[in-house]
Amino acid sequence: MRLSMASANRCFARYLVPSTLLVCLGLPGRAGGADTILPPKVSPDKPLPQDVGAAGLRLALKRLATTARLMHTTAHPDDEDGGMLTFESRGLGTHTMLMTLTRGEGGQNKLGSSLLDSLGVLRTLELLGADRYYGVDQRFSRVADFGFSKNPEETLEKWQGHDVALGDMVRVIRTFRPDVLVARFTGTSRDGHGNHQASAILTREAFRAAGDPKRFPEQIKDGLTPWQAKKLYMGRLCWDNSAECEKDYSVKINSGKANPDLKGSYIQFAMEGLRHQLSQGAAQWNVDPGDRFSYYKLVDSTIPSAADASAHESDFFAGIDTTLPGLVQRLGEDQAKAPFLKASLEAAAKDIHLASLAAEKDPAAAVEPLFAALQEFKGMGERLANAGISGAASFGEVPTVLREKRDLCAHAIDLALGVSLEANTSSTIVSPEDVFRVNVRFHNGSHHALVLNGITLGAGPDWKWSGTFKGVPAKYPLTVPPQGDVEEEMSASAPARVEYSKPYWHRDDPATESVNIVDNPRYTTLPFAPPRLQVRADYALDKSRNDTHEPVLSTFKDDQGTVRTWPVPIAPAFSVAVEPATQLARVNSQQALPVKVRIESKGSGDGILRLQVPDKSRVEPQQVSVHFAEQGGAQEFNFQVLAPAAQESRASIRAVLSSQGKEFSEGYSIVSREDLGAYYYFQPATQKLSFVTAALPANLRVGYIMGAGDEIPTALEQLGIHVELIPPETLAQTDLSRFSTIVLGIRAYDTQKEVVANNKRLLDYVSNGGTLVLQYNSGVGDFNSGKFTPYPAQASRARVSVEEAPVQILAPDDGIFHYPNEITAKDFDSWVQERGLYFMESWDSNFKPLLACNDPGEPLQKGGLLRAQYGKGTYIFTGYAFFRQLPAGVPGAVRLYVNLLSAGHENSSSAGKTN
Repeated sequence: MRLSMASANRCFARYLVPSTLLVCLGLPGRAGGADTILPPKVSPDKPLPQDVGAAGLRLALKRLATTARLMHTTAHPDDEDGGMLTFESRGLGTHTMLMTLTRGEGGQNKLGSSLLDSLGVLRTLELLGADRYYGVDQRFSRVADFGFSKNPEETLEKWQGHDVALGDMVRVIRTFRPDVLVARFTGTSRDGHGNHQASAILTREAFRAAGDPKRFPEQIKDGLTPWQAKKLYMGRLCWDNSAECEKDYSVKINSGKANPDLKGSYIQFAMEGLRHQLSQGAAQWNVDPGDRFSYYKLVDSTIPSAADASAHESDFFAGIDTTLPGLVQRLGEDQAKAPFLKASLEAAAKDIHLASLAAEKDPAAAVEPLFAALQEFKGMGERLANAGISGAASFGEVPTVLREKRDLCAHAIDLALGVSLEANTSSTIVSPEDVFRVNVRFHNGSHHALVLNGITLGAGPDWKWSGTFKGVPAKYPLTVPPQGDVEEEMSASAPARVEYSKPYWHRDDPATESVNIVDNPRYTTLPFAPPRLQVRADYALDKSRNDTHEPVLSTFKDDQGTVRTWPVPIAPAFSVAVEPATQLARVNSQQALPVKVRIESKGSGDGILRLQVPDKSRVEPQQVSVHFAEQGGAQEFNFQVLAPAAQESRASIRAVLSSQGKEFSEGYSIVSREDLGAYYYFQPATQKLSFVTAALPANLRVGYIMGAGDEIPTALEQLGIHVELIPPETLAQTDLSRFSTIVLGIRAYDTQKEVVANNKRLLDYVSNGGTLVLQYNSGVGDFNSGKFTPYPAQASRARVSVEEAPVQILAPDDGIFHYPNEITAKDFDSWVQERGLYFMESWDSNFKPLLACNDPGEPLQKGGLLRAQYGKGTYIFTGYAFFRQLPAGVPGAVRLYVNLLSAGHENSSSAGKTN
């Protein structure tokens, strides 16, 4: 995985019980040991084998034959019922949409320290990787995953009320126009996470709101029309209690059924997709062959019941005519204005049936009836547009379905003829006014000669291009023989103003904001903006015409040096990044702050780099000249900023590169992984400063053993504390006695086998007089069975999710609250995200609880900070979320953490203080 902007790596963890994750796919349990990254079976740059060739054609024909449309709603990536989605999409041909409210940006990252919005980009890519297997379209809302929430009320409050997420859900319903809406959760406390509960509550309301023209009228003004889905189902979440599930359900889906094209069952194929969500810890999740049921309950409907005597339905679409000819009924009273439609739909259905029969013997034999169906769909669309139909139908479901069937039919023809189109450029990035070349290859894989009428570059009217065949201007039409190729080289130039390949959403302060700002409303609810540069080929077989299109691909090397391809990105000529993105500084300190600016350029260029600093600050040097040779590259420039502050406050530093009359003050980096696609993550070239009052112990030497990854060592170094990272693999040989305090990073026992293997060395270090600070671990069962603590203690999944929850100091006389900083109740103000997670639930009397807090209506949690004397040393456990607070510059959390590091050293010979 590459997330080269270390400054982007800030995160807030989301609590998910492993069994909850498994239930999302109808699984009984989790297999395998520690998570490992599995190699991808299929390149993310290539279609799945099931989507090309004869298998892809069978699937396309299956989808052409039905008008069924289903929309599934969840709260986070990995919540989805992948088995059900795969069964509906790949088994029944249902056009299926997955709407995931958030991008999982507040979740725990089990791969590393990339967090917050950069994690949101990564998890969007992971979910899209899973979606390829499910066979579904993907949508998101504007709301963000802000961390674990225990109730829907808190969730909706964080999401600025329910209308933000509800409006986005209504927009997707009105655009997609599903027959059936299926919520993953129930909207009750059994869902666990408050985000889960809210997603189901919103789905229930959206079912009716989407059909009400008085709700979200601004969408109607934008051209959308109301849409009333016919049925609404809620997920049962029966865990492993099949007897309970069988008591009260409407629809039961068996995703354990086998499908020859999938080389296994639907749930097993879905699991291959889910395993792309590696940041969720899904690497080794698996499922055995056999029945796997998902249970759903009908909770609202606008059509008569189709249930049998036992109140069960055959499937989600029971009672709904999903045949092609049945589409005419959707026009309602306007049927008389389109008398041609029924006969045309019946003709198209017959052609698709003939194509399906022919394709079983020879895919090429399906071409003729598919071309006939394509003409039917085109003709129906054109005639319907001119039929004088007013009201919802003119913008409604029938035209929507006809357009989709037309495009799907064209794709099926490509598959039947073995037609493919490839477009590649050697440019890794395209910037404004660039001139670049695109190599295009059209392949005719059929046994017929095809006529190629032309290849065009689609990017917008301001883009210029021309094509040649080996240096000779391209002229069309031309004949492409069976199994033949046409290769064209295009010369293209970008306009002076272009739209960049960047997320269309952002948050100014991801640590505190829970709703994204949409920068380009055209893309609202899409995963990303679609690829800007595409090529289109118009071809014909005899007199039947078709066209195909593909994005222009570029190549890049990932961190392992592997050559990868992705849709060519459009980005500024310079990337300007400030490292680190956040800086802790002490009040009244006269120490200059180091600011590193990294500039990347893909080619030659010159400019002047300056820093914009707070008032009364000094910067050295005041400016630097920047020069890149023709090959471009990366350069780093170091500044020193003296920014005095007399009191605790916040400020910022901004880097600006001026070049050829333009200013560049934004950095971008590739978010990718070998098994995923790729996308750019953009960040302002700013550094956020947090000035804190903190006394430091003299001569404190801290050893830090990283777990899953966090930014605490960086924050401590910025304060002036010497921190040395101890690589886990060297733990057996490292002389631990030279450290005053050793800290185990978050989830160290979960992720570092060397920490487990050397636990006795760590305890001996404490016994000999050292201080050990243990932070939370999420693998509660493994941690407890390991008995790693010096005295018996049992970790739990208990947490306090309300960051403003009052905190009680249980042992006010303990030195932790006095040295080197006096800690009071005010030091728990302004915390972000939550108080803490995975607290201890029970402990030996040798442990002393120091703090207590609780979420509203819940009992006090006293297991968040424990201290014990072990031999000559001090052992501390903390579940409080310092890994979030220190990078965010929360003053009180900084002071308390310094005190934890200093515990046990109050009376040592080096126990002086520096202010």
